[in-house]
Amino acid sequence: MQEFDKLAQTLQPFYSRFNVANRLLFTGHSHQAWPDTAFDGVQEYMNVVADQVDKKWGFGFEKTEIMREYLRNFYDDPSGKYCREQNTHVLIIAWLSALDLKNKPKIITTTGEFHSMYRQLKSLESVGVEVAYLPHEDDDLLFESIKKELDERTSAVMLSRIYYETSEINTRLSDIARLTKQAGVPLMVDDYHGTNVVPISFKEEELEHIYLLVGGYKYLQWGEANCFLRFPADCNLKPIITGWFSAFEQLDHPRTDGPVQFDDGDQKYATATYDPISQFRAAAVTEFFQVQGLTPQVLRNQYSAQLSYLRSLFDEHNFEGSEIEHANTRPVEESGGFLALRSPHARELRAALLEKDIFSDARDQIIRLGPAPYTTSLQCEKVIKALFDSLKSL
Repeated sequence: MQEFDKLAQTLQPFYSRFNVANRLLFTGHSHQAWPDTAFDGVQEYMNVVADQVDKKWGFGFEKTEIMREYLRNFYDDPSGKYCREQNTHVLIIAWLSALDLKNKPKIITTTGEFHSMYRQLKSLESVGVEVAYLPHEDDDLLFESIKKELDERTSAVMLSRIYYETSEINTRLSDIARLTKQAGVPLMVDDYHGTNVVPISFKEEELEHIYLLVGGYKYLQWGEANCFLRFPADCNLKPIITGWFSAFEQLDHPRTDGPVQFDDGDQKYATATYDPISQFRAAAVTEFFQVQGLTPQVLRNQYSAQLSYLRSLFDEHNFEGSEIEHANTRPVEESGGFLALRSPHARELRAALLEKDIFSDARDQIIRLGPAPYTTSLQCEKVIKALFDSLKSL
């Protein structure tokens, strides 16, 4: 029995609807199970709609504020603004529209970005945007490469804090942030794999000026349609692509010939009408995490212990000629919340595991095994054994 079993076994009864105690759910890096209270949140929404009808929006906004406060606490970021939207794609689009790409047509990024960022940047190349894709594997080299690429034609730098394929942490993020600030270039950080896994203090690291993408579908257990763009309180960027929820408080104001205005709050990059049910679900989960004492450090300790154990189990079972190896050889302190393994049979292994009702994930030649706070050591042992059993039978 491992130390992390105590918390995992305490949490499992609260996830009875997903039956986490009796299933091998190792897509914690992609879609974690929701606690039972999430279903209570959905029911609460249905009751509010039936009772309040069109007055439901105020109740939904209150739920969103619960999530915002949770994020401000996680990032030690009391002054940050957090714009809620249904996915990171619409937030990226709105943010990109605020850049002066006509006069500064260059964007710097890395080769390790998730599809939501990579695909859009690749598409922008077709209309004249110049995108510099820098190798991401070596943090020091990446920092030096960004320093060389930054010039007066650069509109933005866009990269991840934790890379989605390998779970490697960008250890030079604070240095990159200082560099871009000195150059007067906005920095957008994708933190989908950092939120609720690897704590960071925006105050201590002097990151109050950066932009940050947060998604609730993974480690936050918020489910779909709960994404946020964090932006500085003194943000002077104005998105060209903008929805009327960006000025919700001004709906009764008379129209003028002046420029488009934005509310002073958090929704500067918002679009328009959405389904608030996801906020009720996520707020219920947020409160559950707080009641259970799942602080940023508790979660970090849990994931680090689980990752260490998975690594040791993998090394114990691996054999010569297996054609599978660690895709991330960095220490646990420089890694996020999942195990990344490289094999030419990654997709076949994922399919074989799924036939055994074991949930994992594969990206090209990398298979990813993501535990969650409720994952026990016995479940880790079972999934590694099943992985190698499947490998031997290929």
